[in-house]
Amino acid sequence: MADLILYNTLSRQKETFVPLHPPFAGLYVCGPTVYGDAHLGHARPAITFDLLFRYLKHLGYKVRYVRNITDVGHLENDADAGDDKIAKKALLEQLEPMEVVQRYSDNYHRNMDQLNVLKPSIEPRASGHIPEQIEMVARILEAGYAYISNGSVYFDVEKYHAAYHYGKLSGRILEDLLATTRELDGQSEKRNPVDFALWKKAEPEHIMRWRSPWGEGFPGWHLECSAMSTKYLGEVFDIHGGGMDLLFPHHECEIAQSKVATGKDSVRYWMHNNLITINGQKMGKSLGNSVTLDEMFSGSHPLLEQAYDPMTIRFFILQAHYRSTLDFSNEALQASEKGLARLLKACDSIGKLPVSASSTVNFAEWEQRCYEALNDDLNTPIMISHLFDMVRIINLISDGKEKISSLDQETLSRLMGTFLFEILGLREKPADGGSELLPKVIGLLLDMRQEAKKEKNFSMSDHIRDELGKIGITVKDRKDGADWEIQ
Repeated sequence: MADLILYNTLSRQKETFVPLHPPFAGLYVCGPTVYGDAHLGHARPAITFDLLFRYLKHLGYKVRYVRNITDVGHLENDADAGDDKIAKKALLEQLEPMEVVQRYSDNYHRNMDQLNVLKPSIEPRASGHIPEQIEMVARILEAGYAYISNGSVYFDVEKYHAAYHYGKLSGRILEDLLATTRELDGQSEKRNPVDFALWKKAEPEHIMRWRSPWGEGFPGWHLECSAMSTKYLGEVFDIHGGGMDLLFPHHECEIAQSKVATGKDSVRYWMHNNLITINGQKMGKSLGNSVTLDEMFSGSHPLLEQAYDPMTIRFFILQAHYRSTLDFSNEALQASEKGLARLLKACDSIGKLPVSASSTVNFAEWEQRCYEALNDDLNTPIMISHLFDMVRIINLISDGKEKISSLDQETLSRLMGTFLFEILGLREKPADGGSELLPKVIGLLLDMRQEAKKEKNFSMSDHIRDELGKIGITVKDRKDGADWEIQ
């Protein structure tokens, strides 16, 4: 099998993936800040790195996949001042902060299960790793790249940049950042506005606080990922992933603080998925244009024309390359729904194909093309196009225009299952069991339609057929009843 090629955000080029300790591979992905319901934007990194997790395992790697939960230290507007997002939610709802964390963590996990996202190997919480974060702050202070100011500890970005390179991941130029973020003298605890908090002093009204050598406070948002990735994957590990919106400042700060704390470049391959947009604008809670996953599945949001099955959402995301933007629209989702139905129907029909002594189709070449697409930086759009090529061939075999042997029939069934279900992570049936209920409901409607036809109530018969057609179900009459299919 060909080498797996991944685009490394750090080098800005595709590189052959060579794990640090084969056959083991370490993967760290920035998970959610749990202060609200998961929205469609949360689904993209979850599905992107679930795909990577699945494919690495398929290739034979033993993967330790760490996906964190941020439950402390993430302040409003990704800044070093203001309210903690979870503490603010707790005050609004008159709850303990960890009640907020538990509620939205449970909701997030439920949504991930619906999307068939595999559970990570380890899912640490920031609040559960305060000692590790305090230790890392102490090491950075000891190395001379941080300073204490009014009970808070800040990372000295300018000093770090003089010795290393701050901005190498995002391409930001420190001099430009300094020029555009100047603050008036005396208005900040920081020596420079680009410095970031490693530890923040807790004001009297701040709910979430821990003791430290610098007084009561809480860790900065960026620190948790460096501390937890080091704890579970070591000082140097293979892949760090997350959304492109985290590239700066979050991941840039991670690189800097980990370099000082360990003396090493901690990540060998950086991977970033692009954003889901709506009318060209990032979809997110802070912008007020997000659609929660529960709303997607129920169709209850005003932007939605219908409810969408979780597998439709997963397929919609996989049809775009993870590094490209993906614009939300009902038309695109409905096209994904129909496309997925075609794939599943074709997959289900393989066992019913007429077999011949030999095959007229080279299935080995088709398999190779699918793997080549996946090995080229997880190019799922190309891989899915190859799956649709096979749908066309399956239909030709069914019509007698191509031939398949019984051995190739078994091989094709196995390969389609591998690509669709094992690697892409799609389900044959919706997570809620709706695929079992749907045929029964449609069968009941068709029985009612048949009764209407017997009673010569053709307006009712036509009404049932037309209404089913509006939701994408085509009814085909036959002598003793009717067949139906999802278009």
